[in-house]
Amino acid sequence: MIESLNKAFCALPGVGSKTAQRFVYHLLERNRDGGFELAKALVDAMEHVQHCHSCRTLSEKDLCNICANEARDNTQLCVVETPADIHAIEQSSVYKGKYFVLSGYLSPIDGIGASELGLDDLEQRLQERTIKEIILATNATVEGEVTAHYISNMAKQFDVQITRIAHGIPIGGELEYADINTIAHALSGRKNYD
Repeated sequence: MIESLNKAFCALPGVGSKTAQRFVYHLLERNRDGGFELAKALVDAMEHVQHCHSCRTLSEKDLCNICANEARDNTQLCVVETPADIHAIEQSSVYKGKYFVLSGYLSPIDGIGASELGLDDLEQRLQERTIKEIILATNATVEGEVTAHYISNMAKQFDVQITRIAHGIPIGGELEYADINTIAHALSGRKNYD
């Protein structure tokens, strides 16, 4: 039983065998109530959490709270790789539009193509002609850039404004510690200083 619990924890990203072992021993030796609570929460989540029918994020309902919110701007659609990206953007309290979650990025080597990312659903939404702007918020990786380029080419046929989130030097960051790609993105994405 202990070994199977170790394996179960190792299924989590970033959790190796030593960390899994610490989790297991902590729960069994010091926090059995916490272990039962964790088990119940996992079972509840696995049984009740699904994908939102509109944006594909994780939700307990057919439509997530953002998609169901009529006050959100239906003409803006921010395309992200994961539900965690939505959480990060929402914490800024700046964006007031809707989302589309890819749940990954294009990677033909791994067998992940347009259909696996739901890009046919995205194209269908674009055909409805209610979206005026697509904001590409994929990660600044090779795969993220390829995915953004693919979506951009797809969206151009629908006369939609296509924008890309800025990438560059973070606030509080110092140039000497930034890599050359970050500096290049920061320079190419510069804007007027008022």
